Amino acid sequence: MRALADLIDTEDSAWPEILDAVAAAPCPVTVLPADQGRADAELERVQVTTRSWLGAVVHRTGGLVIDHGWLRVFGSGSAGDRLASLGEMNPTDGPLLVGVDVLGGRFAWAADGGTPSIRYFAPDSLRWADLEIGYGQWLAAMLGGATAQFYADLRWDGWAEEVAACGLDQAISLFPPPWTVEGKNLNTVSRHPVPMAEALSLQVL
Repeated sequence: MRALADLIDTEDSAWPEILDAVAAAPCPVTVLPADQGRADAELERVQVTTRSWLGAVVHRTGGLVIDHGWLRVFGSGSAGDRLASLGEMNPTDGPLLVGVDVLGGRFAWAADGGTPSIRYFAPDSLRWADLEIGYGQWLAAMLGGATAQFYADLRWDGWAEEVAACGLDQAISLFPPPWTVEGKNLNTVSRHPVPMAEALSLQVL
């Protein structure tokens, strides 16, 4: 296990690159402030350096809130904003859950013996799909506006206002659910906020 000092690279950190991507984002992005003690502990746990986008997000942010809160990317956590930390969302070994969306979809960083890539568990299919890109490429795409196309079939009229009103520890529950034939038109389904933990528990992996 590498020491904290070996994981923090002040000369070649990915953080300035991430800040540039945030500044250029075509959709609203909030960078939640990090608590230094928690950030150090989270970085030691995940064992990646701040030269990587994952390490920089964990060590420099409490998390990232993208596109009116539709996508929440885990950092070192923000109790005041009710966003869990990367460690809190990953209490056991296995694929690393790095983000969730407001419908309970989740993004995990996993290797399966090969090159690590981002996998997505979709709330409209209840299946995992390998996006075949790394963490940095995935986050750069989402900050660059990819949420609009990625979620084109999972949005409804007025979604931005509803999503922005949700807490970061909440999801929006849809009924009928989007994996059913009756739930495909999100303009006509019932929508209400529920705890994110509940939304994740209802979607059995």
